[in-house]
Amino acid sequence: MSAPRRPATTGLRRFLDLRQQHDWMQGKAIPDDVEDRTQDLELRLKYLARSEKLRRLPQAPKVLETLRRYGSDCIPIPRRTERYYWSVSCLPSTPGKALVRVNASWMELSSLYADGEDIRALFLVHLSDFTTDRSLDHGQVDEAFLERCVTTPEDVSYIFPRGEDIFGIKVRGFVSIGKFLATRRALHGIRAFNLTHMNRGRNAYQASHCYSLADHMLGEVEG
Repeated sequence: MSAPRRPATTGLRRFLDLRQQHDWMQGKAIPDDVEDRTQDLELRLKYLARSEKLRRLPQAPKVLETLRRYGSDCIPIPRRTERYYWSVSCLPSTPGKALVRVNASWMELSSLYADGEDIRALFLVHLSDFTTDRSLDHGQVDEAFLERCVTTPEDVSYIFPRGEDIFGIKVRGFVSIGKFLATRRALHGIRAFNLTHMNRGRNAYQASHCYSLADHMLGEVEG
């Protein structure tokens, strides 16, 4: 009698065990990444014109700096997992007129939009990480905490997308976005949500990955 087959390892568990993922999420360790990226030249060229169009916009410096920070702080082993477990789209054609969008599995992780000559962001997170009692009760959103994460209370708002434990946090302005990403609990929430969806398997948005934007996320270009 043959031994039962072990279930196939999917998602980030192929590269990082649960302890390593937890330590990264908590900010206790930065797992080793690869040095060389796997790239598709045809795909790089496909979205080159879009990335050049974005770079001509007045919001471009703030978009690219925010992407650099997001890639560095919010995605584990980003080089090893590029495109196949996360991707970034440039000027996506989907509704909402986002300038850029980061995805994993079938889920949007974050998006940046123009707000005059400034920018605004949408971060998808687990609702339970941002309620006062860790519940899924919409009435228990920790609004006081969210307001402390930004420069002025008017810079933050939220939505409840479809899904039991999904929460959308809208942050307005480059400075407030930076403060939000620098807040430990907020960053923990972003990392937790990203881990959830990167562990679900291969990214469904591989064909829209913009390598030119990923260059900024991976710190390979400046400005």
